[in-house]
Parts: sequence; C-alpha cells; structure tokens
Amino acid sequence: MNKPINIPVQQVDPNDSRGLDGDGSLQVHLDPQIQIDKAKVFAIYGKGGIGKSTTSSNLSVAFSKLGKRVIQIGCDPKHDSTFTLTKALMPTVIDVLESVDFHSEELSPEDYMYEGYNGVMCVEAGGPPAGTGCGGYVVGQTVKLLKQHHLLDDADVVIFDVLGDVVCGGFASPLQHAERALVVTANDFDSIFAMNRIATAIKAKSKNYPVRLGGVIANRSAGTDEIDRFNEAVGLKRLAHFPDLDVIRRSRLKKSTLFEMDDTPELLAVKEEYMKLATALWEGTDALEAEPMKDRDLFDFLGFD
Repeated sequence: MNKPINIPVQQVDPNDSRGLDGDGSLQVHLDPQIQIDKAKVFAIYGKGGIGKSTTSSNLSVAFSKLGKRVIQIGCDPKHDSTFTLTKALMPTVIDVLESVDFHSEELSPEDYMYEGYNGVMCVEAGGPPAGTGCGGYVVGQTVKLLKQHHLLDDADVVIFDVLGDVVCGGFASPLQHAERALVVTANDFDSIFAMNRIATAIKAKSKNYPVRLGGVIANRSAGTDEIDRFNEAVGLKRLAHFPDLDVIRRSRLKKSTLFEMDDTPELLAVKEEYMKLATALWEGTDALEAEPMKDRDLFDFLGFD
C-alpha cells in the first residue's frame, strides 16, 4: 500500500487582500522571494487533450533553433509534457522530493532535470496523488529547486506546460511567474469554452501579477472561423495556426518532435509556423486586455439556431 504524502501548502489569510485574485476567490500564493528574473516566461493553457504538450515541446525546440537556452516545465501529474524531447517519461520533482523525505538540499540538478532534443532542458514537476495536496506547491518547489541550483541563471526562455483547463489556485500558480500566458484551442465549442474560462483566470491573476494574455494558438483545426469570431468579440488575437495533420499525430507516437521527422511540404510549413511563433514571442507580443464572456453569454454566442 502506498504511504500517503503529506505535502505542506502555504496558507492564505482570507482577511489579507493579497489572497484575493478574483471576486472573493482564495488563491495559493507562492513565496515572493522565488522569482524567475532573467528569462522570458510563458505559461501554456488549454482544454485537456488539445495538444498543449505537443505545442509546448515543438515551441521549445523552435526557441532552441533561435539559439535560446530553454527550460520546459511540465505541470501535469501524468508527466508526459517532455517525452518527445527526452524519448522517455522522466521522474518528477515530487517523486525525487519524496525519495529524500522532502529534504531538497539532498538533491542535485541531474536528479530532476534532463537534457532533451537540441539542448532543451526538461523538468516534470508532476503533482501530488489525487486528493492529497495542491499542485501549486509542486510548481513552487520546482522553481525553488531551479533557483537553488542556479539553473535559471543562464536560461533565456522558460515554458510552463500546464494541466488541462484547470485554473484553480494550484494549477494557476504558473501565472505567478509568467510574463505571457498563451491559450491553445481548437475551432469547436468545448475548446473555446475552456479558453474563455482560462482567459478569465488570467485576467484575475493580472490584478496582482505581471502576467498578461499573449494570444491564442489554433491547433488541430482545418479552419479558425469560430476562434477568430470569439477573439474579435473579447479582444484576443490568434498568433499561430497548426492544422489537424497526421504527421503531428505520428510524431507523438514516434516519441519525436516535429523537427526530427522526415520533411514533407506540409511538415515544412508547420515547422516554419513554429519558428515564426517563437520569433514573435521572443521579440514581444502585445499584452491583450481581453474581456471574457459570462458562461451563459458564451453559450448564446457560440450556439446555433
């Protein structure tokens, strides 16, 4: 029988206004001393199964092709964010912390960080067992370890690949580090509904943190008409479009990034789109002040007669 893990979570005083990131919401706050100072930091969100990890990994490679030192941090308990970069499922930060009874001083960088394709450095934060703790603690401990071991000193780009569309205090915690948050979506109701909720969470976080919406990445969709219509209505912007191609599906099955696959005309176009996206993000995107819709209004907006 697995022994339960008692993970400490920083408590927030409900009378402290710093604990309120939305309309009376109680959020997990990370240690303000643990900050990512130099690197450009991006947090990638989207509906579960929409392709965030594929997007994150290929975007990491694109940044590395620009000559940037990249760290990708997977924030999902199933710890598969980086496996196309490393070709295997890597141990998580929570795993290695548990192995030393949470005495982080006993760890070294090679215990939890692994070099992936084209030099992208890979970390899987993981998550606590279901019902036993908060994902925000795991993200905080991951960044703390990276700081303690000076692994962020030379990083140019840090990408957080965040679990599904869960935007509770725990899994919204990467927003406390990010400069820009990006949303991956398909051209369908469920994906856009999730995007709207994520945009709401980012707007709440932006009241107390520097994070701002950077834009939308259309994925697994032949068209973008509904995405574009929604973006225009709420003040978002599409940054890239990756169609639903078989080569992208096969890359995951082959445990490979798109940049390692045999070139075809369609694949070359996708890689070029990733390089354009990385270049645009590096040069800086506008901070989007979106106004997300209420759920009922969104149902009416996207509904059909």
